Amino acid sequence: MYQVGDLIVYGSTGVCKVLEISYPSISHIDKNKLYYCLKPLYQNGTIYTPIDNTKVFMRPILSKEQANSLIDQIPHMKVQAYHSHVLSDLTAHYSAALNSHNCKDLVALTMSIYAKQQAAAAQKKKFGSVDEKYMRRAEDLLFGELAVSLQISKGDVPRYIAERISTNSENGSPV
Repeated sequence: MYQVGDLIVYGSTGVCKVLEISYPSISHIDKNKLYYCLKPLYQNGTIYTPIDNTKVFMRPILSKEQANSLIDQIPHMKVQAYHSHVLSDLTAHYSAALNSHNCKDLVALTMSIYAKQQAAAAQKKKFGSVDEKYMRRAEDLLFGELAVSLQISKGDVPRYIAERISTNSENGSPV
């Protein structure tokens, strides 16, 4: 069970703060169940979800050490762009990575779609809107969690990643 003040990943919403744990008096919800009241950090609104919710994925955010370890693995990750002319296959592939709620999967997804984007640009081809949509979504979820874990702004995450990778490679640091 999470505690008030905990930061968690809540489904596709991303990072949320547990504001309270209570039996809310809100219509249309079971008043005999204990609920988390969650405040998304990067969206408006409030979410009430039963503490025993099994339908929506919840987990603690990465620690700072875990976030840095993930970033240190990036130069060694081997990813391949996924190509399909069948839109439903492409969507299913990308959705599976997003729905794993695993940061390493989000990095791999972002890197693979970025490689696809670069290849399209080199061939002077249009980058697909589905690819664009899923790359932005993966970056949004990943950068949101890393920002909170590393205690930096979401906009500073790409620069932080680049600088850490550069510093590690210049120092010959084993990753």
